[in-house]
Amino acid sequence: MEVEDRIEHLAKLRNESKLGGGQKRIDSQHEKGKLTARERIALFLDEGSFVELDAFVTHRTTEFGLADKKFLGDAIVTGYGTVNGRLVYVFAQDFTVFGGSLSKVVAEKTCKVMDMSAKNGAPCIGLLDSGGARIQEGVDSLAGYGDIFFRNSRYSGAVPQISVIMGPAAGGAVYSPAITDFIFMVEGTAQMYITGPDVIKATTGEEVAHEELGGAMVHAETSGNCHFVAQSDQECLTMVRQLLSYLPQNCREKPPRVKSSDPADRTDNGLRTVVPEDPTRPYNMKEVIHSVVDSGEFMEVHEDFAPNIITGFARLNGYPVGIVAQQPSMAAGCLDIDASDKGARFVRFLDCFNIPIITFTDVPGYMPGVEQEYGGIIRHGAKLLYSYSEATVPKITVITRKAYGGAYVAMSSKHLGADINMAWPSAEIAVMGPDGAVNIIYRDEIKNAENPEERRQQLIAEYRDRFANPYVAASKGYVDDVIDPSETRPMLIKAVEMLKDKEESTPLKKHGNIPL
Repeated sequence: MEVEDRIEHLAKLRNESKLGGGQKRIDSQHEKGKLTARERIALFLDEGSFVELDAFVTHRTTEFGLADKKFLGDAIVTGYGTVNGRLVYVFAQDFTVFGGSLSKVVAEKTCKVMDMSAKNGAPCIGLLDSGGARIQEGVDSLAGYGDIFFRNSRYSGAVPQISVIMGPAAGGAVYSPAITDFIFMVEGTAQMYITGPDVIKATTGEEVAHEELGGAMVHAETSGNCHFVAQSDQECLTMVRQLLSYLPQNCREKPPRVKSSDPADRTDNGLRTVVPEDPTRPYNMKEVIHSVVDSGEFMEVHEDFAPNIITGFARLNGYPVGIVAQQPSMAAGCLDIDASDKGARFVRFLDCFNIPIITFTDVPGYMPGVEQEYGGIIRHGAKLLYSYSEATVPKITVITRKAYGGAYVAMSSKHLGADINMAWPSAEIAVMGPDGAVNIIYRDEIKNAENPEERRQQLIAEYRDRFANPYVAASKGYVDDVIDPSETRPMLIKAVEMLKDKEESTPLKKHGNIPL
């Protein structure tokens, strides 16, 4: 065969591989409102940067009539490219080939890019759209899932791993995303579940639709499995690119600083009045966050799950930071089971990848109730304590109002190794709220008073003035400074810049035993 013929044959094969399962199945994919695997990769990566790997690999199954049904590349497209000029590895399941099912070859291709990601210190992004295991391959398919889970776990904390659910993910296929750092889902086309509606109906008699069982909003609001929800493939991939802009390439690097046009010394007098005079009235902590961060830009994580705590990414004078904050307008900002899990998971991610943690505290305590106690609030609440204590990245805390009891300790207090702790003049730092404290300490005095309620209110006011203020904690060194709320941004930036080269060692051990 002449050189020209070989090149022509190569071009023919490449064109064949790009068609996946064929034009008819591509059209079907488009009719469902979904892009193909290759279209997703092209949209996600910088233009012209994609380099494909294993484009000519085919499955090895000879039984069940599959010997003559082979597609170049099998049911996945893998390779590497760049996002905003930075290296990333990517694999995209191809639903047009055997429904994107996982064969031994598909698993091998996936594992290859995961290994390359870890060896070369760059993020790994999976675009998932699969019907699950390739049943015709039996235990080989299960082995493939195990190989992927093993790498997800081994490389966790070494390089960022992101799962983008853009179609079905069923059965064992959901556990790989569950191990990764973040899960994105496309509303209307993405579903995740262990057992589908048909199996559930057959085993339990319950009838449930696919979207109701495992749709994006179910996992975003109820299960907490999904961190970000998008309305289309295009929007979803844009969001992933945005997330990557805050992250370092691996655990050995610092997150990428960008030039900020927002003055580092900018103040905001509006913050002086954001906390209501009445300590029982709520306010929106997101107003504080948007006011303080660069250009008001905040990428919230887990926005729809456990809304009584806020987590997300922002920048301060160009430095990427992670923010954890109470939301007083939701359940008074109490820490409950879901909020503790959400906060702990995010803090651990930030610590993995050298991203400073900014905490805004306004917490009246842990959520009371039999349901919370039976649900394990002790164990779940301990996760947040453990995560903050374990973290060695810069930890900066601002107490805006309430900081009561054990919940005060849990929210990155000085006692858990926080580096800089600031408080607004409106801060109330105490073992418990003035109402509860007075009812216990002065029970007899109130009972015997001529006007019990009037005396109770007097004692509450006295307690708040004497004990529930930031100056008592500041006098003991538990708060480094009481600041003018309008100066929160410049004070945070000074702290971030002071701590940017922080190093802290931990005791020699294999790993800790977080209370899972």
